[in-house]
Amino acid sequence: MSLINEKIVPRQALKDIVERKKREGKRIVFTNGCFDILHRGHVEYLDFAKSLGDILIVGVNDDNSVRKLKGSGRPINTLLDRMYVLAALCMTDFITDFHESTPYNLINEIRPDILVKAGDYTPSGVVGKDIVESYGGKVVIAPYVNGYSTTKIIEKIRR
Repeated sequence: MSLINEKIVPRQALKDIVERKKREGKRIVFTNGCFDILHRGHVEYLDFAKSLGDILIVGVNDDNSVRKLKGSGRPINTLLDRMYVLAALCMTDFITDFHESTPYNLINEIRPDILVKAGDYTPSGVVGKDIVESYGGKVVIAPYVNGYSTTKIIEKIRR
C-alpha cells in the first residue's frame, strides 16, 4: 500500500487513530472543506493548520454535500480524487470524508485539540466551535490568502 493510500481512512478507523495519537501526547488539528480544485490558497491554509499541531486531519465533503453547497456543476473532481490529491501533500496526515452538510458530527467523534477554518470565516461562524471549546480545545482562523478561489478558477476556465 502506498503512503498516500494509508492517509485516506474511514471515519471509524480515524477515531481509533486519534485516540492512539492522543495517548502518545500528539496535538490533533482538524480542518475541513470541499477542496475541489486544489490551489495555492488551499496549500497555504493547510500548511498553516499543520503548524499548529502534530497531526493534521482533513475532513472532505462528499460529492453530494459539495453539490448542495456549491451547485449542480460541482464538484469538478470526485471525492476519491480530491482525497487522493490532499493525501499527497506533505502537511496532511489523515484524510476522511463526511456526507453531512457540515462536519459537526465528525468533529464530535474525533474531538480535535484545535479546529482551524480559513480566513473567510469568523470564529462565531465555525461549525463545531461549541464542541471543541467545551473540552478546552481551541478554534483558530487561518490568515486569508487573497486572490485564490476554486470558483474563480472555474469561471476563468469557462471564459
